[in-house]
Amino acid sequence: MAGFELRTSPPFTLADLDRADLIRKDAEAVSGRWADGRILEVDHRGRYAVDAGGALRWSAAVGRAESPVPGAVFLCLDPSDGVGLWAIRVEEITGPAGDPRVGPLSLSADEAGILAIALGLLNWQRTSAYSPVDGTPLESAEGGWVRVNPATGVEEYPRTDPAIIVVVHDGADRVLLGRQSVWPAGWYSTLAGFVEPGESLEQCVVREVFEESGVRVRSPRYLGSQPWPFPRSLMLGFEAVGDPSAPIVLADGELGDARWFHRDDVLAALDHADDWGVGDPVGPLMLPGAISISRSLIESWARAPR
Repeated sequence: MAGFELRTSPPFTLADLDRADLIRKDAEAVSGRWADGRILEVDHRGRYAVDAGGALRWSAAVGRAESPVPGAVFLCLDPSDGVGLWAIRVEEITGPAGDPRVGPLSLSADEAGILAIALGLLNWQRTSAYSPVDGTPLESAEGGWVRVNPATGVEEYPRTDPAIIVVVHDGADRVLLGRQSVWPAGWYSTLAGFVEPGESLEQCVVREVFEESGVRVRSPRYLGSQPWPFPRSLMLGFEAVGDPSAPIVLADGELGDARWFHRDDVLAALDHADDWGVGDPVGPLMLPGAISISRSLIESWARAPR
């Protein structure tokens, strides 16, 4: 089968936002965006405030305080009116709340992108309160995009963890999918793993697939990416070709099962909307939901011209 492209862009990837980098580098300018700014509340599980229609629910920043409160992060400028948008962690959302692993599907492209920024920044803030060098408490700067050691001036920046995610196929009609031991029966997905130091993305594809399944792959090819703020990853999507006759060896214990599925089984699952946790599956396969680039990779392979 010839190479294919992603049929659709996964959620979190289509926003057209002004991240206002120059504004947040100016302490006075970023603070000035608080007066007419709006706040999105996010709780410790990543749930976020929504209105009755499922859209992001904003509150006036000045209704909370006259100046930026500790822990607030400056996200970007609102695409509709240029107002500063902020996010803050709360113990519990008052009123309707969205689930970060499902709710973004009902958001606009810009709202989903804004949510990805909020989740990623707040997750980083939660784990970066102290210097990794000497344990000194760090101070927030640049609207929450930087942490500074007050004693040395050393700056710490938000961390993004790169991970590959790959749809392995045989160049024809079979695809290799795996499932973690803790997943319910029938749940399968593409293989994935974090990039290690000194490793290219292509090397990571080959290594991770072999470690998880015992299958050697060739011709890894990049297809697209997706920010995945759970807690702060960047998923880099690939396709690669493997041999279905090679024995599957679950060597590292990450997977409870891996197997080759025929394209017809995948198409049946797609057509019947046999998604994780949804519906009454008609076949042996349930696929990841539409929020994940894994679904985009699988569907793009399955529906590619042959």
